[in-house]
Amino acid sequence: MSGGGNLSRVLVSVDGSEESMKALRWALTNLKLRSPTSDSTDAPSFIIFHVQSPPSIATGLNPGAIPFGGPSDIEVPAFTAAIEAHQERITRAVLDHALGICSEFNLTSQVRTHVVVGDPKEKICEAVQDLHADVLVMGSRAFGPIKRMFLGSVSNYCAHHASCPVIIIKETDSVNKIN
Repeated sequence: MSGGGNLSRVLVSVDGSEESMKALRWALTNLKLRSPTSDSTDAPSFIIFHVQSPPSIATGLNPGAIPFGGPSDIEVPAFTAAIEAHQERITRAVLDHALGICSEFNLTSQVRTHVVVGDPKEKICEAVQDLHADVLVMGSRAFGPIKRMFLGSVSNYCAHHASCPVIIIKETDSVNKIN
């Protein structure tokens, strides 16, 4: 892949974990974008993709019904706003870290960021389709079988459902260039 140059859009999914940042480093080291053409309206790019959890998932809280006949679908706007603000700070930190890695490779002009809210498995696969990605690169956290059973494996799901080739960088994989 080192000669490359056939890729127009490389989607790299980042979640703030070290594994996802290793995947970003691997992609920047090993994948080469196609040279831009004069008649192209969309320049080739690495797309750093991050999925925020919806506030209800992020908190893990569902207040449920209020006892003794209170409203059952109460929402506390200040609480939701505080969670959203916190998630925005986390997202900014994740993207800043990823863009810092890109600057180490002098590739910031070829990088775009894209953030959505939802379930990571589904949103990553949707983004692959919507953004016309040539390849998806992601890290694998290597959860044990019990955690994987309850949480699911985002990388496994994407490997089976994404509409493009998927490169999964495992925790033990080296980020060194492939010869």
